[in-house]
Amino acid sequence: MARTPNKSSSAVDKAKALPWAAVLQGVVVVGRRWKGLTPKDRERIKQLLAESGGRVSSLSAKQRKELRKLTGKLDLKGMGKELIALRGRGRRGRRRGH
Repeated sequence: MARTPNKSSSAVDKAKALPWAAVLQGVVVVGRRWKGLTPKDRERIKQLLAESGGRVSSLSAKQRKELRKLTGKLDLKGMGKELIALRGRGRRGRRRGH
């Protein structure tokens, strides 16, 4: 009797296809930036995101300004560049289209 694929086996296949080394390197990059903040700043960011339900538009103008200031300390642009560089490193040695 042939077995039909189900959602869980599909999810497992997708998880196996992830480049786990690159994912872990990304976690290290993000974690390093996060730990670079003071405990007070980390707590305030968590507080603001919890209050907004993850929707920045639901924060007041003052809260959005505060969140912008705090995320500026994370240097999101620099973090993005580091993460992009990781992606490029993982593709080295591969042919285009594969």
